[in-house]
Amino acid sequence: MNVTDREYALELDRKDPLAHFKSQFVVTDPEMCYLDGNSLGRIPKATITAVNDFLGEWGAEVVTGWGHWVDEAQPTGDLLGAAALGAGPGQVLVCDTTSVNFYQLCLAAVHARPGRKTIITDAANFPTDRYILDGIAKQFGLNLVIIDNENPAIATHERITTQILAPYLNDDVALVTLEVIQYRSGARTDIKSITDQVRAIGALVVWDASHAVGAIELNLDANGVDLCVGCTYKYGNSGPGSPAWLYVSKKIQSELQVPIQGWFAQDAQFEMGAVFERAQNIRGFQIASPSLVGIRCVQTAFSMIKDAGIDAIAHKAAVGTQMMIDLYDAWLAPLGMELNTSRNAKERGGHISLVHPDAAQICVALRQISNVIPDYRTPNSIRLAISPLPTSFVEVWDGFARMRDLVASGQYKEIKESGSRVT
Repeated sequence: MNVTDREYALELDRKDPLAHFKSQFVVTDPEMCYLDGNSLGRIPKATITAVNDFLGEWGAEVVTGWGHWVDEAQPTGDLLGAAALGAGPGQVLVCDTTSVNFYQLCLAAVHARPGRKTIITDAANFPTDRYILDGIAKQFGLNLVIIDNENPAIATHERITTQILAPYLNDDVALVTLEVIQYRSGARTDIKSITDQVRAIGALVVWDASHAVGAIELNLDANGVDLCVGCTYKYGNSGPGSPAWLYVSKKIQSELQVPIQGWFAQDAQFEMGAVFERAQNIRGFQIASPSLVGIRCVQTAFSMIKDAGIDAIAHKAAVGTQMMIDLYDAWLAPLGMELNTSRNAKERGGHISLVHPDAAQICVALRQISNVIPDYRTPNSIRLAISPLPTSFVEVWDGFARMRDLVASGQYKEIKESGSRVT
């Protein structure tokens, strides 16, 4: 059966062991093709119940609730680690934001390598990460090296490999930090080979898995990862602004001291001592009170991911993105679009990137005319994702068919940009 036949996608759905999960999400418009789960996941129905139940707890228990709320960041981290990270217990916290966790672990890594003055990242890295690294470098007089692997004029990228990284490595490097999945292109970095390569020169790697967690296997323990951060609201389906997570391998926890010494990291926390003495377990990396409402959202969503199995999720992401690429070849390449994501499933995640000179207009028109929700990234990138639990194969197929018709007709040219600063 040809991929351009809608029955192809319907047959994939019939054989999909994860198909029943879609009914567990809130879908207010069944005709919408939601292909932006790489940016914000749909809400699980069970999350509504979980949040309401917590509000009942709060109302009934008030301050006494802290007796069991106080440490929820840790078991929730264990759940997330087991469901999506390949991480054993006592190494993951669900807390704060990705940016705060990234700052905490990057600066802790730099301070753990005294005398070394170089930080390495790449131009394709997410802006927040680059901005935070720039701030750290300025504050502590460090040398920030940014590998030029992205052409901003045309939004093309080069995936960082051990061969590309090798010329930048020496005994002055304290920290290397990269995305597991590049946010714009969808390119996937080989975390084991790069972690091993950087460890060989005595430096540390902080991985940002925000665009990977919940879409692909990470196997952090098996891959020998030391440090990693990520969010929960993309493929994690935990909601806008939901708490992020950090991973610190047990083998390195005693070496690191985070710069923000919050009272939740204090060993004897409720003794309110005058001197900071860090807890020697994963709580030593927590700053402050956990967001309980957000944590309950994470618990619900990652319980679903655990039930589904990250291997099955990753397989569906690979099949779905392959169908996207096949439909691109058949329908969109002839219309002037270019593929900016690897054709090798092991070198991509759950989304692909298509570039077109009119990408911004096309994305707005897809929403306003075609009832398709994509994602736009400057200057000319259209990101399209299959979020394996709430997204069906036929939803992806229909979205691509509508995009083909919209671009072929030229109707998108009649649409003005939305006026929102959010793209």
